[in-house]
Amino acid sequence: MATNYRSLVILTGAGISAESGLGTFRDKDGLWTKYDLRDVATPEGFERNPALVHDFYNARRRNLIEAAPNPAHAALAALERAWPGDFLLVTQNVDDLHERAGSTKLLHMHGELLKIRCESCGNVLPCREDIDLSSACPACATPGYMRPHVVWFGEMPFYMDRIEQALNGCDLFVSIGTSGNVYPAAGFVAEARRRRAHTVELNLEPSEGFSHFAEKRYGAASEIVPAYVQELLR
Repeated sequence: MATNYRSLVILTGAGISAESGLGTFRDKDGLWTKYDLRDVATPEGFERNPALVHDFYNARRRNLIEAAPNPAHAALAALERAWPGDFLLVTQNVDDLHERAGSTKLLHMHGELLKIRCESCGNVLPCREDIDLSSACPACATPGYMRPHVVWFGEMPFYMDRIEQALNGCDLFVSIGTSGNVYPAAGFVAEARRRRAHTVELNLEPSEGFSHFAEKRYGAASEIVPAYVQELLR
């Protein structure tokens, strides 16, 4: 089946990492039922209470370091290696589980949890430790300006030009583990459809935008993603 398509774009969301033990956001027991997103995921929240925001992301960073990729991550890495045409994996996730599984043609549109950014000098640096208000930038030595290198609500996602270019050229678009209600990612399926791409949703349950997909499969990501990849490469 793979030879029927020239260009593949895959979008992944929190659902692909849930089976690795990472918290999702919008499920009934998700992170936004425990935290107010306005407090921990907006520039205004960081300005009001940076200590709370640092505590939130420090805990998530520790959780990520202890996690491991699951079979869905491994299947997508294998698909990338075997795919004969253009391939791009776009993730809304800030974890590094795709990279640890072996994915390389990857864009983190919402940033990366294991990186921090200095608001004073603009440098982006790797980080696996807790940070707080006293943390100084390793590049410019200025304290108090470090923040998680993640995209908060109200901020522009990264790499949008490259993503839109890939969507405009793809003939197969696959969405995995997404809620379908966070834009601009929720609109990617419509962009792909306008280019007459075949669209597929792989999810635990129907997303808010499920009706936009030509093909739909539901179940645990660690089961349905490897099965779909096997079919593509058959």
